[in-house]
Amino acid sequence: MTGGPEPLNTAARAALERELADLRTEREAVAATLRDGGGDETGDRADQADELQRADELDRLDGRVSEIEGRLREGAAAGAPSTDTVGVGSGVTVRFADGTESALHVGELANALDATLVTADSPLGRALLGHGAGDTVTYDTPDGRTTAVVVSVG
Repeated sequence: MTGGPEPLNTAARAALERELADLRTEREAVAATLRDGGGDETGDRADQADELQRADELDRLDGRVSEIEGRLREGAAAGAPSTDTVGVGSGVTVRFADGTESALHVGELANALDATLVTADSPLGRALLGHGAGDTVTYDTPDGRTTAVVVSVG
């Protein structure tokens, strides 16, 4: 991204909070299936392998929970998206090489229902990050390299 704490727009924050709630619910369910560790060791190898698999799943869930919590803290610390340069959470109007203009939002999470969303890790999103109004950016498309002009930010 741009190097410092990245702001989160309202939609991205809500999506992360929903994912976090879902992960916590899933984590509780997985944790409830694990043995307490202090009891009977009479299970067969399949039981032990299943237990290890659930423990690995618990570790994966804990890792993702930590990532999301960190990103939410970072977003809160960063404040509102800049209106000078494009960053995660920015609204931006872009004029494409064919002369059409589009109002877009740069976000972290893809959303198939939002045709105006460009993810920050997409070719266009990466090209836009850090640029301001009047800048021309170049990015790759399936048809080759093309350019776009940042008309406005914010």
